Amino acid sequence: MILFALLLFVLLAFTGVILLSLALRYRAGTARRQGRRWVATMNVWATSFSAASFLCFACLISFWLGPTLRFALAGMAIGGVLGLLALMMTRWESHPEGFFYTPSRWLALLVMLAIAARLVYGWWHGLHRNVSGDQHWLTSASGTQFSVAVAAGLIGYYLVYAIGVRIRITRHEKRRHN
Repeated sequence: MILFALLLFVLLAFTGVILLSLALRYRAGTARRQGRRWVATMNVWATSFSAASFLCFACLISFWLGPTLRFALAGMAIGGVLGLLALMMTRWESHPEGFFYTPSRWLALLVMLAIAARLVYGWWHGLHRNVSGDQHWLTSASGTQFSVAVAAGLIGYYLVYAIGVRIRITRHEKRRHN
């Protein structure tokens, strides 16, 4: 009985941590930020490195798990389109104190829901595993291709958004100096 109560407590604590992290992710994703060139540059470099590493990883696992690279490229393309949409929906403000931007609440919610959907899908897919002869056991057990597509979509979204923010900050600084 004590073991069952402990297991239930751990499960509830884990669920609480996941819900809290999703709520904090949404809050951080909608916060008003000051546009600083060095921060935007670091975001572009870090996200570019992440995207390149991710695509190399997807190419590598494609040897074992089938068309994973295609899912990664499709996810990046969809994420890139969402990143462009996010740039159009971002509120840009120029004040004497500096240049500020506020990302779209709706797209931040969409990103958070994509992460949550992937967590729920992974949990559900792991419980309802149906191994067929034409699919690799790891793909069937974890939904790897779907995971790769969602992760690539998020990376593509943040890469395009980071590049757009960097370009927008540079334009603002050039206008200010002229």
